[in-house]
Amino acid sequence: MCSEMVIEVISKETVTPSSSSLHHLRTSNLSVFDHLLPDVYVPLLVFYPNNSITDHKINIVDHHHSMITERSKLLKTSLSKTLSRFYPFAGRIFSHNNILSICCNDNGAAFIETRVNCPISKVMEKHNSGILSQLLPNDLQSTFESTGYLLLVQANFFECGGLAIGITISHKIADGFTLGTFIRSWAAMCLGSDVVALPATEFGVPASLYPQQDLFINSLSTSREYVNSEACVNQRFVFDASNIVRLKSKATSATVPNPTRVEVVTALLWKCAMEASRSNLSFTRPAMLFLAANMRKVLKHPTLMGNLVGYVFAAKTQEGDATLQSLVAIIRKSIEEFKVKYGEGVSGDAICQNFKEHGDLMDNNDINNYICSSWCRFGFYEANFGWGKPSWVTFPGLKIKNTIVLIDTKDGEGMEAFLSLKEEDMAVIETNKELLAYASLNPTII
Repeated sequence: MCSEMVIEVISKETVTPSSSSLHHLRTSNLSVFDHLLPDVYVPLLVFYPNNSITDHKINIVDHHHSMITERSKLLKTSLSKTLSRFYPFAGRIFSHNNILSICCNDNGAAFIETRVNCPISKVMEKHNSGILSQLLPNDLQSTFESTGYLLLVQANFFECGGLAIGITISHKIADGFTLGTFIRSWAAMCLGSDVVALPATEFGVPASLYPQQDLFINSLSTSREYVNSEACVNQRFVFDASNIVRLKSKATSATVPNPTRVEVVTALLWKCAMEASRSNLSFTRPAMLFLAANMRKVLKHPTLMGNLVGYVFAAKTQEGDATLQSLVAIIRKSIEEFKVKYGEGVSGDAICQNFKEHGDLMDNNDINNYICSSWCRFGFYEANFGWGKPSWVTFPGLKIKNTIVLIDTKDGEGMEAFLSLKEEDMAVIETNKELLAYASLNPTII
């Protein structure tokens, strides 16, 4: 691990869209989904080791300097072009009569270029939240008011020629799906193909379908308070493809004969987290799992940008000996009920009610609440800017108690799980034999 890593900021600038937003698109309203989500930043780190073969007769330092200059220019030029398509990302949030909108004034995105004094392989030895956080352009607890940007990028060039791109985007305008679409589009633009270009109207559709509501307008402050709640620690567990196959086999039952990898990994982590809590408390608390669901498929709007996230509630009683199979069945039943409830459409009031119920339960200190968000199948590993696909896609971890975030491994079949728990619960779960039979505790990346 690069314990004495020094990051030198070479430049800070604002990248503006290559073409101005059309007059009728100067204001982009936010949807009720956007309005109800907290004013924090969603992070992503994408790693590209230097795989180029250098002629030994060429001065390596000069070669790396030339390569850095070229890649930095490509990144900024293609980002500028991409912002013309994702024009709200270059705007500013404003509020009028309690309605949030984006002024698409071509304010631009922040672009920071750094030099890192160690090989990229050192950072990729182990996931270290403290070190990885330094590769991001801003603190995740920042607000738009403090940064002045909805989108920030930090291009970190390592002494070996490797590159790590750190991206943070306001959760007010993007969820994991939207972030994945953006980075693939940016990479395609860098290659000159622009294969993920979207119609300009795609950004205005969610607000017209699901406009903001006056009802439950204070839900935003509740979600912000929860984000800043109790101190916790992060840990990474990796499930390779073969272990997921074994886990699916164990979780299969007559009720759920075909469990998905997200269902089985989520159920196992939920089970282990409940056991850790019971071990430390010496009694069993009621527990509830909230699945942050991508509602695009449910609502039959698969390409909408912004946020389309709803909460699936998977209720759990005080039963102390829950099995993997029973928890998978609970999760599957909750997902199916969610699809039935919202499959024929949803109103703004119903969305607000969904978030309100979530907030009320989160405020109940007599229940252990866990949140799981899956970023799988969002295509992060398809982001090829011209120097190959990423070797690793990750983020530092979220300082939100009892949170699980799932993301694909490079092969698309395995899964990395990032847990955020109270320190005493994490200490127990790190030694859980059942979990370690299927997952590796923060293994080496390369």
